[in-house]
Amino acid sequence: MSVTTPEWVKDAIFYQIFPDRFARSARTSASLHFEPWDAPPTFHGFKGGDLFGIVERLDYLHDLGITAIYLNPIFQSTANHRYHTFDYFQVDPILGGHEGFRALLDAAHARGIRVILDGVFNHASRGFFQFNHLLENGPSSPYREWFTVRGFPLHAYEEDRPPNYEAWWNLHALPKFNHHNPQVREFLWKVGEHWVREGIDGWRLDVPGEITVPGFWEEFRRRVKALNPDAYLVGEIWHDADEWLRGDRFDAVMNYPLTRACLGFFAGERLDASLVEGVGYAPVPHLDARGFAHEVDRLLARHPWEITLAQLNLLDSHDTARFLSIARGDTTALKLALLFLMVYPGVPCIYYGDEIGMEGGRDPDCRRAFPWDRPEMWNHDVREWFRACIALRKRFPALRRGAYHTLHADGCVYACGRHDERDVVVAAFNVGPTTARVTLDVSALPLATGARLHGLLGGEGGSSVDPQGQLHVELSPRSARVLAGKVAAEETTR
Repeated sequence: MSVTTPEWVKDAIFYQIFPDRFARSARTSASLHFEPWDAPPTFHGFKGGDLFGIVERLDYLHDLGITAIYLNPIFQSTANHRYHTFDYFQVDPILGGHEGFRALLDAAHARGIRVILDGVFNHASRGFFQFNHLLENGPSSPYREWFTVRGFPLHAYEEDRPPNYEAWWNLHALPKFNHHNPQVREFLWKVGEHWVREGIDGWRLDVPGEITVPGFWEEFRRRVKALNPDAYLVGEIWHDADEWLRGDRFDAVMNYPLTRACLGFFAGERLDASLVEGVGYAPVPHLDARGFAHEVDRLLARHPWEITLAQLNLLDSHDTARFLSIARGDTTALKLALLFLMVYPGVPCIYYGDEIGMEGGRDPDCRRAFPWDRPEMWNHDVREWFRACIALRKRFPALRRGAYHTLHADGCVYACGRHDERDVVVAAFNVGPTTARVTLDVSALPLATGARLHGLLGGEGGSSVDPQGQLHVELSPRSARVLAGKVAAEETTR
């Protein structure tokens, strides 16, 4: 089977937004009661972030360099995270309803920013109409076969006893769909189609591995792609995902194995193990440069190149502690990891607020409100670094689609090179506490002997390729350098 992924995705810079915590607009929040914006987040409290608030911050995102938004769930729900779906065809009125959705989609598209939604199709909520109908009518409900029930009456709110119906992680509030029922499958496929018709640019699919009925995701892809062949389908798979990435289900998955490698190398010995225990990518071993290179090269070899270029690469998310907190507040580790994300094949995804140095431990702490009105809490140096790294990736197509080579991996220093038919970009990272002087074998890159590479980030000075095809680079303690040069003339004429 030939594998194709949307072309626009390969050029995208994603920004993940947890709607309740990003930005609040007076258009929807004036008459509602919310917990204080600056107070620590709670499991059940609402802060009132909404879709109009995102519209009002699109210029901020555009200035940062963002070209795509991944929204956590926006459908009607009684949970602040909205993974407990109440109505799949209604945008939550607290978020601004359909008017807010339309305003965001239109304003984002006008700025060239794509939008993908979070689809939760494994389970619903106790308020979901068909489950509520079953709760009210018991075995007489015509929706009995929409769920897997083991007895009546349903113990939906009796937390002292397990649910007597199939529920995700045995949580009472999350009744699991019976995907063997063709009516259920049809309903969920129609949800997927509906929002693509409304103009979204793709789906991030929540816990897709929990849906084990053969053919469900293949049909979901077929229907969505029939409406929009450029729709991006990315699954939440925490481990190696070979079976999901053969061209018949998803275009990509959330690349948590890469997250794990970045934590192990860039956070290294600073890593707070208590914040990664039990997380889907755990355990996170400390990695030296060779261990990091092994993981990077393993991931690159695992999938077709077309898939690799579409993988959603991230450092953290709403389901993990923030990278900066895991690194015990070490902003240098965050900056180095972010730069690596921008030079590595795949689609970088920034979790809202990482660019200003937001911290956060386990859920719900990783879902703090963005401090728009408290600029003293912003790390402006980190934000400028994010802007520079994003601009670098957007400047060089080689960083988005070019070939990738590991050039050096020893001790605390890792270096890689990327090239297309025009440019060569070399990035070197030193996570160690002392200056490193390294010699990079760049013979695999299409550079002429004597070619001069100019410094872009981490120092303005350049370096030239010697007759042995080597490039000499000096790296300050815990720093990185990016250099770029032109492909040799004879290579461009072949």
